[in-house]
Amino acid sequence: MRIAIYSNLGEASNIVATSLKKKIEASKALKIDGLNPEIVISVGGDGTLLSAFHHYQDISGKIRLVGIHTGHLGFYTDWRDYEVSELVESLEHDNGQSVTYPLLDIKVNYAGGGPADIGLALNESTLKQINGSMVADVYIKNQLFESFRGDGLCVSTPSGSTAYNKSVGGAIINPSLNAIQVSEISSINNRVFRTLGSPLIIAPDEWVKIIPKNNNRTVLTCDHQVISTATIASVEYRISQRRIAFAQYRHTQFWRRVSNSFIGEVNLDD
Repeated sequence: MRIAIYSNLGEASNIVATSLKKKIEASKALKIDGLNPEIVISVGGDGTLLSAFHHYQDISGKIRLVGIHTGHLGFYTDWRDYEVSELVESLEHDNGQSVTYPLLDIKVNYAGGGPADIGLALNESTLKQINGSMVADVYIKNQLFESFRGDGLCVSTPSGSTAYNKSVGGAIINPSLNAIQVSEISSINNRVFRTLGSPLIIAPDEWVKIIPKNNNRTVLTCDHQVISTATIASVEYRISQRRIAFAQYRHTQFWRRVSNSFIGEVNLDD
């Protein structure tokens, strides 16, 4: 089986990546292949795994990802830095097992015409104002839903609902649900301007279209990376037909992962 190792530049991650590479090279069943891998192993944290996903985005339908975390527990990383030998053994006994999560399609239309840009997000995309308030019309399935005024809007996947989306008051969605979420970023609500003020859960057969009204100062991001500062006519979001796959040698149950990360270990004796 062909394996790619994608590591961040931290000292701890480099030590783990080096050890992992040596063990894979010593295995008769595995080989290192960074160009055409079947498995991509991310060494670092969730940010490193996001970078690995985008690095291999063009062949994302042909690979499965595995995450080793070398710091704090992440939502996409199931293995610890001291479990390299156990992971290699699991790779040697791989039978194709996997779990898949939804992805977000992003279609950007620019002012002045020209071809639309198509992007793909694992966590979320945001549309924000560089300075001042963003004013935008929000459409759901081609029907005007509201006119928004505030700092911006965040559109997230279920697995990304625990990231930036949560920090702006969005709900946490189990990734087994095929949906996207729209959350407001510091909306303005008074007698003049009024929005729903609650996160929206969008069904698989629906889509969201955002049309900025003061679009010469908006910034579009994808998984926290700025992908456009050009003048945007509209951004359309929907659930992608593509999904991300993780090799499920062991996979922490989602709500346990949420509890461990935000609440901590629960002591029933207290």
